[in-house]
Amino acid sequence: MLRGSLRWVLPEPSGAPLGAAVPPGVLAVTAVSLGRAARPAWSWASRRVPTMGVVSAVVTAPVELERPENDEATDLQRPWVTLVWNDPVNLMSYVTYVFRTHFGYSQAKAEALMMDVHRKGRAVVSSGGREEMERDVEAMHGYGLWATLQRDE
Repeated sequence: MLRGSLRWVLPEPSGAPLGAAVPPGVLAVTAVSLGRAARPAWSWASRRVPTMGVVSAVVTAPVELERPENDEATDLQRPWVTLVWNDPVNLMSYVTYVFRTHFGYSQAKAEALMMDVHRKGRAVVSSGGREEMERDVEAMHGYGLWATLQRDE
């Protein structure tokens, strides 16, 4: 014993007063009273959706914007870093050569970074935006070095 139906068309800014015909582009719901709660007289199982009829209520969906949990401006200012990790394969002279060739570091700076990699197990070799650091990590992989990127602490 259904007394209504659901009509769905693409949303449009115009609306219709109660009892008017459904204008194109308005989501209209006619509810069926089933005692405790009103339910739409339409199910997802049906494949046809009527588009003309009489409107009992016009429903406008609210727009909800979620606020990010962290401040995006602060996150964008915090740079990413490229880390080069110690490995048992590459010679220290080769790692120094890679740092000089790819990053353009001086001999002293490249050797200092290489010694950090050797002694501490890793070294930060560059910092900046995420895309730049992804390119640097890919380049280090191309040279055969172990490298990762992470947010700067």
